[in-house]
Amino acid sequence: MTSSLAHSLSGLGLHRTSAELDDLVARATKARLSPTQLLEQIVQLESDERARRSLERRTLRSRLGRFKPMADFDWSWPKSIDRPLVESLLRLDFLQDARNVVLLAAQGLGKTMIAQNLAHEALRSGHSVLFTTASQLLLDLGSRDSSRALESRLRHYARVGLLIIDELGYLSYDARNADLLFQLVNLRYEKRSLVLTTNQPTIFATTGSRHA
Repeated sequence: MTSSLAHSLSGLGLHRTSAELDDLVARATKARLSPTQLLEQIVQLESDERARRSLERRTLRSRLGRFKPMADFDWSWPKSIDRPLVESLLRLDFLQDARNVVLLAAQGLGKTMIAQNLAHEALRSGHSVLFTTASQLLLDLGSRDSSRALESRLRHYARVGLLIIDELGYLSYDARNADLLFQLVNLRYEKRSLVLTTNQPTIFATTGSRHA
């Protein structure tokens, strides 16, 4: 009987309840839960499960990969860093106003690590995120063989809740790549936030961003 019920629950999409049915029934019986209380537990179980699955899907799509948490960040290594600003960025207030962020520093000072942690916090907060390097992004856009295909790919990058472009300016770009980047920034301007990491101060001239 229980296995049949579990199968039916799974068919309805109540996977967590199905998997924990025996334990759930035992706990409800022991605690003498009312029908309403039992339903509340089921709702909580399924809500937690859907949130977990959503986070898994968004994390996979984000291409974030492994990274070090901010607890491991060496604040003494950069000669100068606005720590309160970085910590405020991790609260993601900039996303509400669709502001952009530029992390500017020489190579090896933790820009990518900060950007990865911004991505992680955004994922945990329910946002869609895409983490990519500038070279990967421009290679992808530049490989489109028609105007329609390029437009579709630009819309793909424009739709993401938070787009993070790492290592912008490390390589020189021709006019074509510069134009592709401009089109993407323009599509997202004042609509969705963009985070850039770069070692080039001139990036500020085109983004109107906050920086750390």
